Amino acid sequence: MNEILAIAIAAILSWLNFVIIDTWMGLPESPGVKGADVIGRAVKKRGGDLAGGFFQGNIVCSPDASAGTLLASAACFTIGTPEGGLIAAALVYFGNRLCADPGYAGTTGALTITIIIYLASFIGIGPEYFIVGMVLAIVTIQGLHHPLASKLLGKIAKKMGRYTELT
Repeated sequence: MNEILAIAIAAILSWLNFVIIDTWMGLPESPGVKGADVIGRAVKKRGGDLAGGFFQGNIVCSPDASAGTLLASAACFTIGTPEGGLIAAALVYFGNRLCADPGYAGTTGALTITIIIYLASFIGIGPEYFIVGMVLAIVTIQGLHHPLASKLLGKIAKKMGRYTELT
């Protein structure tokens, strides 16, 4: 398979994996840790969406599905699929407990991307493409334009019934 096409497909799958899981697990509803509250309110102050800001803050401050997806991709590449993904899921689980994060988004993200990587390998998209794809996916949420990305995340949260009630 063409490398550019493989990276694009991996980026889309990684983006959907982590955004859907993190939203489903409630990251836009409230800050899980103090830093997420600060980030969410700062994004809102700059014209962004508060729920999207909480989402962004939560993934910065705790190992949620974005970290689980990236770590599992790297572990699948270095150790193999599915062993690497399972080890990554265990590491993310312990990371969540160390951060006093009550959720399981990171662990879920690591497990689901392991399955996705395994299935994608049958069409020639290996874990190395998911490493690059996940970096690109994170950049779209955290690296390009926080207010705009937070508005997209807020719309997704509303559609999934996970929008914040905080002001």
